[in-house]
Amino acid sequence: MTPPAHDRPTAAAPEELRAQIERTRADLGDTVEALAAKADVKGRAKDKAAQVKDQVREQAAAGAEAAREHRVVLVATAVCTVSAGALALWLTLRHRKR
Repeated sequence: MTPPAHDRPTAAAPEELRAQIERTRADLGDTVEALAAKADVKGRAKDKAAQVKDQVREQAAAGAEAAREHRVVLVATAVCTVSAGALALWLTLRHRKR
C-alpha cells in the first residue's frame, strides 16, 4: 500500500523544496483558473453560442455548396414541372373547346 502524500519524504535540499513549491503553485494556479472558468456561466454561454453559430454557418455553407452542385438537376426539375403544368392546362382547355 502506498503511503499518503503527507507521509512521503520531502526534498533533500532547499533547491528541491523550492522547485516543489513552484510546481505546487503552478498546479494550484491552473486549478484556480479552471474553477474560475467553470464558474463563469455568462462567458461559457457566450462561448457555446459562438460555437453553435459557427456550426450553423458551416452547415449553411455546405447546403449552399450542395445546391450549387445540383443546380442543373434543380433547374431541370423546375422546367419539367412547369412544362407538365402547361401541358395539362393546354389539354384541359383544348378538351373544353370540344
